[in-house]
Amino acid sequence: MSSRPTIITDEINQYLIENFSAEDEFLKKLKAETIQRDIPEIWISEEQGLFLQFLLKTIKAQNVLEIGGLAGYSAIIMARALPASGKIYSLELDKRNAKFMKKKIAEAGLEHKIEVINEDAHDFLADWKPDFELDFVFIDADKHWYEFYLEKCTPLLRKGGILCADNALAFGFIASEEPKEEKENVQAIRKFNKALKSNKQYFSCLATMGDGMVMGVKL
Repeated sequence: MSSRPTIITDEINQYLIENFSAEDEFLKKLKAETIQRDIPEIWISEEQGLFLQFLLKTIKAQNVLEIGGLAGYSAIIMARALPASGKIYSLELDKRNAKFMKKKIAEAGLEHKIEVINEDAHDFLADWKPDFELDFVFIDADKHWYEFYLEKCTPLLRKGGILCADNALAFGFIASEEPKEEKENVQAIRKFNKALKSNKQYFSCLATMGDGMVMGVKL
């Protein structure tokens, strides 16, 4: 029993990868190809992937919105945890990234589960009115719009659904008064964490795996 979090050493991190990872050879190759194509090397950690799958299965998710698809890594991971009738709507602004995503999704055999939407998430969500409720929202995009995404996604999310945002620890600077990097993004993440924590429509928590995932279940 411990009153403080255990420090994740390289050895413990390797243990997590070996025992609690959602990554397989296909996803390893996807990351390698992403690097070769000069797409930003940004993706959730291996154990975060398994945790997302755990959450999706726990709430029996059917409809998922992803804000920030990039290379398709997290979308593919989440799609694998959905039932045959499940669907992920993945928003990706960059045309080249969206094209790469579609290619890898097809190779993964998941075209029926993932719809890539090549639009600005801010503009799309301003008018999106689906004829179904969302079960899960995963936010991993431009940090200064996180609060806007919270505002727009909350009415679309069912009671018992989960809203989850990556980088809740702000690249390690969440508690730093003078962050050495990403000052504006750090400030935006702090504001978002506070906004979700204080939102009475959610019961929220922060999981410290990876760069942190703050999440709330809608009450």
